Amino acid sequence: MIKNQVEMRKLHDEQQTDLLNAVFETQESERRRLAEDLHDSVGQVLSAIKLNLHRLDKAGVGETKTPLLADTRQLTDECIQEIRNIIHNVLPPVLTDYGLKEALEGLCLKMEQTTSVKVHCKNNLDEVRLRPEIELAFYRMAQELFSNAIKHADATIIHLNLTKDNGWLVMEFKDNGKGFNLDEVKRGFGLKNLQSRVQLINGEVNVYTKPKNGTISIIRVVI
Repeated sequence: MIKNQVEMRKLHDEQQTDLLNAVFETQESERRRLAEDLHDSVGQVLSAIKLNLHRLDKAGVGETKTPLLADTRQLTDECIQEIRNIIHNVLPPVLTDYGLKEALEGLCLKMEQTTSVKVHCKNNLDEVRLRPEIELAFYRMAQELFSNAIKHADATIIHLNLTKDNGWLVMEFKDNGKGFNLDEVKRGFGLKNLQSRVQLINGEVNVYTKPKNGTISIIRVVI
């Protein structure tokens, strides 16, 4: 009976892992589709609008004569830039082309430039690429942690450290936000998402926090 229970538990765990893997693969597939749609449809329409505005300017309907044209051109430029930001966030090309080290450095820089949060980013990684599933999981978890710290914890300072240590890849994410009672939110979507992603790469995640004392999240996986 014990042997049978162990086998049933193992089968259940494998099914859960397969289900999680399918969910995350579907999410990534939808992200790729969204990024392609934004680039191919919305992006092209905005580029056409920008070209027409340029033609109007050349035709004599200049920005000095028509302030509305200048405002419209500025709004178009801002919209194009926002579309590019969304595409890079949904499907970061730097992660695919250059790896986790460059992608996280870029993410930290972006967060500091687009928010009022001071971000300190350190890592001791070399240029050797990690397994794609590890790079993607760590990048998505970093995005999740940034979102939680900025939107929910009201953090003003964030430290992200990524290190290789005795065969382990370790990411430490620390913020000075308002913290929370871990027992009350242990089933929260954010933490559940982290735990699910870590499970798929056979890693582990530990969160240390309490109200008014910030949060430290440490994610580890064997590489």
